[in-house]
Amino acid sequence: MSIQVGIIGTGWFGKMHGDLLSQMEGVNVAAIVGTSMEKAETFAAHYVGAKAFDHTLRMLDVVQLDAVYITVPPMAHGEIELALIEKGIPFFVEKPVGVDIETPERILKALEAKPVVNAVGYHFRYKESIQMMKELIEGSTVGFAEGVWMGDMPGVAWWRNEALSGGQFIEQTTHIVDLLRYTAGEVTEVYATFANQVLQQKYDGVTVPDVGTVTMKLASGAIATISNTCILPSGIGKTGLSLYTDHGILDWTPERLEVEAEGVKTTYHSKGNPYEAESIAFIHAVQTGDESHLLSNYADAVKTQRVTYAAVQSAKIGQAVKL
Repeated sequence: MSIQVGIIGTGWFGKMHGDLLSQMEGVNVAAIVGTSMEKAETFAAHYVGAKAFDHTLRMLDVVQLDAVYITVPPMAHGEIELALIEKGIPFFVEKPVGVDIETPERILKALEAKPVVNAVGYHFRYKESIQMMKELIEGSTVGFAEGVWMGDMPGVAWWRNEALSGGQFIEQTTHIVDLLRYTAGEVTEVYATFANQVLQQKYDGVTVPDVGTVTMKLASGAIATISNTCILPSGIGKTGLSLYTDHGILDWTPERLEVEAEGVKTTYHSKGNPYEAESIAFIHAVQTGDESHLLSNYADAVKTQRVTYAAVQSAKIGQAVKL
């Protein structure tokens, strides 16, 4: 019997996950939830037999589902996850897990009281280059880390509103914070400086800071900085994480990992699709109960959210925030 999957959200991520799931053996995209029936029906038409709904609870009342993908904007989290936990339905949720920390903490508390299989879409963890990076730093001491997410401002209106997206550090740069935690260890203190240089003067309705940098202390004693901007022209930018260790430098971007040690530079290129890999791990966990292949679950994602939210708060109060 095939796994029946529902998808909540009709944007790019919903379609990407839906297409990958529909190609997996033993998986059926059975239901779609959109913010309107028109959106849901248009989306559902891509998948044979998929039913359309304009509310999560209506979908759960009508369709028997084995798992649900949540691909909604940051401000829409909360009631969806809580409803799925209450019904005992496994879920995969795209990052970030909220715009604040209160909502994710509430969901985590509900999960601890009534566990279900869960995963969060920090897909970079599933890249071969990141797994290699973790292996290569074993036995080394990371002294300093430097991360960046430099790009343009996404075109969707909610992203420009800090109350709806959380801002760039929570919505986008969270990926780099997550990789820092995953490779170099936990963050214990943050000090952030954000500013509005361009976009609030250029566009109406922009409340997100458009430049920022965050200095972090790690439990290991290492120091890190992660910086971001969304003022660049479309098509220009840089995303990555560099680790400086007593054995050399590991410089990662989504396209490759460059390792410099003992005067030699070696470049590794990633293969495979990390989005596909994370879904394979999640569906396997749903089918078998074996969660050992999941590289990011909700409890771990909340740890990343604590760091990004603390950075936002630090920038607002002008002081360091301890975790």
